[in-house]
Amino acid sequence: MSLLKKSSYFYELPEDLIAQHPKDKRSESLLMLLDRKTGEVSHRKFKEIINFLKSDDILVLNKTKVIPARLFGRKITGAQVEIFLLNQVTENSWKCLVRPGKKLKIGTEIIFRQDFKGKIIRHLSEGERIIEFEQKKDFWEILDEIGKVPLPPYIKRDATEKDKKTYQTVYAKEKGSVAAPTAGLHFTDKLLKQIETKGIKILEVILHVGLGTFRPVKVDNIREHKMHSEYCEISPKVAETINTAKQNGRRIIAVGTTTTRTLESFAENGILKSGSHWTDIFIYPGKSLQIIDGLITNFHMPESTLLMLVSAFAGYENIMRAYRIAVEKRYRFFSYGDAMLIL
Repeated sequence: MSLLKKSSYFYELPEDLIAQHPKDKRSESLLMLLDRKTGEVSHRKFKEIINFLKSDDILVLNKTKVIPARLFGRKITGAQVEIFLLNQVTENSWKCLVRPGKKLKIGTEIIFRQDFKGKIIRHLSEGERIIEFEQKKDFWEILDEIGKVPLPPYIKRDATEKDKKTYQTVYAKEKGSVAAPTAGLHFTDKLLKQIETKGIKILEVILHVGLGTFRPVKVDNIREHKMHSEYCEISPKVAETINTAKQNGRRIIAVGTTTTRTLESFAENGILKSGSHWTDIFIYPGKSLQIIDGLITNFHMPESTLLMLVSAFAGYENIMRAYRIAVEKRYRFFSYGDAMLIL
């Protein structure tokens, strides 16, 4: 079996295990523990994670904030239009996906409400558009009022107001993501406080999660897959703290694949650099990880780049076996699902 073939990452998943709603209490999710040296698996609740973290560990979070990126408006003719915000380009313009694409030509005006309009000013590749917005009050305020949470395509329901809170980590600060860094959804303020009280240092980085996180791998040789770029940054203080911790033999535990990709994209010869850039780093078996010693993550889609990343870190056989066990034990999968701690 070639670990460079997409089909090697397929597994059978009953549809009823795809979580459609979050747990009522974030940290009551299940937690699978996976020892990457032995492949041993055990089962806990997420709130027990503190028992498996050491007092000198470093826990790294992605502090990005999900924006309510789905907007519904109409053309002057009255025809309905859906806009999906991707990246902010200038103060008033955004790169967007639009529906229906073919009918939205340059110059088309879209009315969202009386005090909020947009105009298509450029066409890009892959059906994307640049839209210039015009509003009477603060853009973000309007977005909070009329935007919908961009739930992933495998959640087969409409987003509700409640999702604006539940599809957001409790530590989200920097606006810019169109998908949540979902491993972080299990943490509560109380649990984070307990972790800090134990002596564990909590650090924050940023990666603004793009739609590419849901884009399927379409080539069977995974080396030919091209990741979409996402903006990320690490402060000098965070880089220095992590480098010192590694020199002293302390473990670096990443919360989520987005945090992992951020850290690894700034790594050079085992040393973490600081700064900001757009990364398209793709981590799969055969590629070694330089910074992290542990990973908290959710259960990912078959044949996805995220499943390939966790296989690179934990070992392909370990991960595929752990996923089979998760299906047998009826763990909940994907964004609103249960979690795994890999050490």
